[in-house]
Amino acid sequence: MTNLLYFIIVVSFLDTFIQLPIITPFALSLGATHLLAGSIVAIYSLSNMIGNVVGGHLIDRFGRKKLLFTGMITVSITLLFYPIAQTGEQLLLIRFLHGLFGGVLIPAAFAYVGDHSKTGSRGKTMALTGGAIGIAAIVGPALGGAMAANGKVEYVFWFVAILFLICSVLISKFVKESFVTTEKGKFTFTQFTPLLKHPLIIQASLAAFALMISNGTLAFALPLKVNEMGMSSATTGILLSTYGVVALIIFLTPLNRIYDRFSSIGLVILGISFIGFVHVMLNFVNTYWIILLLMLVYGVGFAFIFPAMNRIVAEASTKMDRGKAYGIFYAFFSLGAVVGSFVSGATSEIFGLPFLSSAFTMLLIALILFISSRRTRKSN
Repeated sequence: MTNLLYFIIVVSFLDTFIQLPIITPFALSLGATHLLAGSIVAIYSLSNMIGNVVGGHLIDRFGRKKLLFTGMITVSITLLFYPIAQTGEQLLLIRFLHGLFGGVLIPAAFAYVGDHSKTGSRGKTMALTGGAIGIAAIVGPALGGAMAANGKVEYVFWFVAILFLICSVLISKFVKESFVTTEKGKFTFTQFTPLLKHPLIIQASLAAFALMISNGTLAFALPLKVNEMGMSSATTGILLSTYGVVALIIFLTPLNRIYDRFSSIGLVILGISFIGFVHVMLNFVNTYWIILLLMLVYGVGFAFIFPAMNRIVAEASTKMDRGKAYGIFYAFFSLGAVVGSFVSGATSEIFGLPFLSSAFTMLLIALILFISSRRTRKSN
């Protein structure tokens, strides 16, 4: 069943990555203004935050399987509405619903993985989930762009809808519930209070926020940097793929033993520091091979952070509250994705240095995590 969960994670993230190259052009083709097109891109992450938090609670109330199955079915149906959208406003509503329903999937999948992983090998298990996401990140944009270029953009939505439908059937037949609860209470935000105060959940959520700010900044600013150097968008693709491939190598080879041998928070702090250094340098470097080397460093930093922070959440939570813990954690993921590109655009407009805000944020959060981890260690 664990292998099936990895496949479900690939499909869940593929849903996001496959649409990256097509959503903005699709919105513009429906007559949306640039402002509305930007809102259409952003609203998915905003509604995803709501889905993460509310879904996290429901995962602990009704069980992992029901919510994972429900999320797959509702997203599959929502995807079928994309091809029939006639205006930008209709697309905005569809994207909102898509993000809302999809928000339950990742917390449910990771709660499952956390339930099934053992303490001694949890780091390696989380590295394999990182590998699943890495595959989706590398394959998704290329596949979405190719399908849209060689046919119609509608094919992308139909293809992913079919994948989600297949996953829902597989979940129904082969996935067993890992947690059964008799909780009957209504949803209240007070149930999140102990988790929001938990130092390890705070540390992991800050790391997720930082990582997605860096990714959002990279998605916005790297194409501008490449364009200034007189190179094509193909160069941007190579640079982005480079860091993904490096991370994938670490996730899926014996190198993934580092996650069980070293402190999770130590790996997170080191990874964020690496990425902060990369963002500092990207403000000033204009040589292709140096930027390529920086992407290699970025890939190492990303690889250090992702499994380690997921392991922190799994070990800081129990079966009773793991859904809510991952809901909070991935809400910070979504928030970082929204903030990253927006703030990067603002600093680019004001200072002419699009990587300035992300560099400062990375290094500041690395310092905060270092101080926080020392205090947590002393209190224990």
